[in-house]
Amino acid sequence: MTISGHDQHKPHAVLSGWRFRALLLIVLLSALGYLAFSLWGGWREVVAAIVRVGFIGIAIALTLSLVNYGLRFVRWQKYLALLGHRIHTPESLRIYIAGFGLTILPGKAGETIRSVFLKQHGVSYPESLAAFFSEHFANLIVMLLLVAVGLWIYPQAQMLVVILAAMILAVLVVLQQTRWLQALESFAEKRLSARMGRLVSHAIEIVLHSGRCFSLTMLLYGIVLGFVAWGAEGMAFYYVMRLLGSDLPLQVALFIYAFSMLIGALSFLPGGLGGAEATMVALLMLNHVAQPQAVAATVLIRLATLWFAVALGIFALLLPERKEGRPQQAGGDSSP
Repeated sequence: MTISGHDQHKPHAVLSGWRFRALLLIVLLSALGYLAFSLWGGWREVVAAIVRVGFIGIAIALTLSLVNYGLRFVRWQKYLALLGHRIHTPESLRIYIAGFGLTILPGKAGETIRSVFLKQHGVSYPESLAAFFSEHFANLIVMLLLVAVGLWIYPQAQMLVVILAAMILAVLVVLQQTRWLQALESFAEKRLSARMGRLVSHAIEIVLHSGRCFSLTMLLYGIVLGFVAWGAEGMAFYYVMRLLGSDLPLQVALFIYAFSMLIGALSFLPGGLGGAEATMVALLMLNHVAQPQAVAATVLIRLATLWFAVALGIFALLLPERKEGRPQQAGGDSSP
């Protein structure tokens, strides 16, 4: 999401006028598309599934989703601290959750709205984008780990995971090559055109900042938090399937959920819409779950995870910015 000119210094300027109406229209159209998907599976089956899961079941699924968001926020705060910033927790939480409100924009670009808000707290765009990249890269690693849990059941998926694992290892190596990256940045600034040089320089700056979030200790810390966080949503999926009468083993349920989210993320579709759902329904049917039940379960879990997050995000976007306190740099006070 690109903000230019005077609006860069007024985060709520992007939440007024035609921009905000356009964003809400995208959310509304996505919701209507999801409603159409539900009707395709049979609205009676979806309603029956909701009734069968019941209020307590839905509350447990939503609670497990909150565990996911909460643990990821803890990791996000750690990334910001490593980058030299300590944002007042309530305001930082509002900013973090607000990113979910626009998560259904293509390629997760909507989540970068956090950068606009964080700018007001002394966090530069390269730093906030580095935190954004670090979070989603850590999520990718975690998803691969969860997928690996069930790989033996679907050996045809092994090649995809091996390729992604090799790519992740390569990125981790690149993130630690500080001198080479700085040399490349210097070369770009001197030899490339002014515009291209700035683009390359900004990209390398983001990578350099991200490297600070992937020391061995922080890498393990982020993976453990992410594994528990996404595992909680996987457990919600397993719990919903059990309430619907399925006898899917936990290992299989975790694999189906993680692999579906992975495919949704790799599709770069808004919020993974379509890709994640189609994958989840297909895998459930491969495991002898009837199509109406598979669609109903998919709709339910996506309502409890993706759409619950979107609703919370829209609410957070509408909350006023907290003005108290001054932005804190890790290790002491600072000015924006």
